Amino acid sequence: MTVWTPSDDGFADLSSHDTFVNGAPHNTFARLRREDPVSWTDWDGGEGFWSIVRHADMTELNRNYQVMSSARGIRMEDQTYEEYLARRTFQETDPPEHMKTRVKVGKAFSRPVVAGFEQQIRELCHPILDAALDKGSFDATKEIARQLPMMMLGRILGTPDEDLPWLVEKGDALIANTDPDFTDHVLDKMETDEYRMMPFNSPAGAELFDYAKRLMAEKNRKGDTDGVLHMILQQDKDGNVMPEQEFRNFFCLLVAAGNDTTRYSIAAGIQAMCHQPELLGQMQEGGDVWTTAPDEIIRWATPALYFRRTATCDHDIHGKTIREGDKVLYWWISANRDEKVFDDPNRVNLHRSPNRHMSFGQGGPHVCLGMHLARLEVRVLFEELAKRVKLVEPAGDHKFLRSNFVGGIKELPVTMQAT
Repeated sequence: MTVWTPSDDGFADLSSHDTFVNGAPHNTFARLRREDPVSWTDWDGGEGFWSIVRHADMTELNRNYQVMSSARGIRMEDQTYEEYLARRTFQETDPPEHMKTRVKVGKAFSRPVVAGFEQQIRELCHPILDAALDKGSFDATKEIARQLPMMMLGRILGTPDEDLPWLVEKGDALIANTDPDFTDHVLDKMETDEYRMMPFNSPAGAELFDYAKRLMAEKNRKGDTDGVLHMILQQDKDGNVMPEQEFRNFFCLLVAAGNDTTRYSIAAGIQAMCHQPELLGQMQEGGDVWTTAPDEIIRWATPALYFRRTATCDHDIHGKTIREGDKVLYWWISANRDEKVFDDPNRVNLHRSPNRHMSFGQGGPHVCLGMHLARLEVRVLFEELAKRVKLVEPAGDHKFLRSNFVGGIKELPVTMQAT
């Protein structure tokens, strides 16, 4: 039984968010991998861009930040240098500047530290799953996939639980700012530049800025100076402190990326269980499957569909010349279905090993800071789910985000029978 069959005709417009409302256009990516691995797309919304679609090319270019820079933004949208400086986080910087921030917070997201969260994550899973299973039929994205990352976000940021639904709502408005179900200020339909200095050009950025300021003031008043947020504000070895604007942008990044990407991985994993019944049995057998399953679920999901780079000089590849200043998109979603790397890439194989997926941007300096936490949340959630259910079935059509940047199932009606 197929998990999902792409419906595009092989010539989809990658610049259009509407292209992705039925899921990623995998037929188009497959054709490009075969016929045109470095292709140019004209774009009505701004300057055109190059698409890199093969795993091998992305692996090579991703480590070469001297030629392909993040320091002009990571989305295809154009922005002035003034806007870039106002919105950027450490994601939009290159080494050595990039490493200054990574070093500050890297310990908080290191494998040993994250491993210590396992029991806490497991305890959070229990009431989430119990509440969902009591309903029998429900939206798995809303009732399960959204809940665990949201609760963990609060533990990491040190925010009150009662604030979390609002924070996640604003994070959705930021990172899914092209989907009218998540924001009234849809990026490609906006007629104002009022928020051009805010993260993701979104009014939610302004609201999160104000929240971060109040949160830090309250933490300082209470003497609560532990945790990731205060860690990022410590002086570096040169005595410099992150400016307030950059800190607030970093806060927005944690709220958005720290919730959405894991949510959509969990949702994609549950979708796969609906259509490949053998997956539940493999999970229930346990053992070595839990060493490989999280990465396979995350490969299948690929929540970040692409990241943009900007060429710092002319670069020749596959007979094409990428010119200095050109936008270049690394389509992680295509790399993760590359037939030359993954056997039967359009099916979920929980025992897949090796699994050289690129969902975390591996191989380059911008590898995802939260990858160990994402793997742990996915593993523990599905371990606990497999203990509790004997059947997982679709209960209606699932719906994808309207976004060519974030790939996710925003509605996933399912029926689950508890054991």
